Amino acid sequence: MRHNKKFNHLGRTASHRDAMLANMAISLIMHKRITTTLAKAKALKKYVEPLITRSKDDTTNSRRVVFRYLQNKYAITELFKEVAAKVGDRPGGYTRIIKLGTRQGDAAQIAFIELVDFDENMAKTPKAEAKKTRRSRRSKATAEPAAVAESKAEAPVEEAPATERAEAPKAE
Repeated sequence: MRHNKKFNHLGRTASHRDAMLANMAISLIMHKRITTTLAKAKALKKYVEPLITRSKDDTTNSRRVVFRYLQNKYAITELFKEVAAKVGDRPGGYTRIIKLGTRQGDAAQIAFIELVDFDENMAKTPKAEAKKTRRSRRSKATAEPAAVAESKAEAPVEEAPATERAEAPKAE
């Protein structure tokens, strides 16, 4: 009986599942976003979030604990240096799963899982953009007369070399 055993076995043996999740976690840490099936993404989220929490405390013991799971020194370095620095103030929820639809071959649900703080598109705040547009309108209004004046001053300088070049072939 499987009472109180709720995690998804993903149709694999325990050793195969552990190896697959470790490889996917390494890929997620190194590339910041991977595309996979929805079931694997959900299993990976439960696997990698405790490792990211552990990486906030950069001690020898925590590095050894995380190395037991990942077995890749480059991923460990990336996790403890870059990822931990970005998620240091976040209390949890380090990954995001976004559904992409179904795969054409077997109709499996596809999603990508990404580290939240490394997505540039979602990081932009609407307030910052609104302030930017207001400032740009003001700066355009003040910059247009200056730009027109500069272009008038530069226009004769640009025409003079062009006329000299045009006259040179006529002289020959």
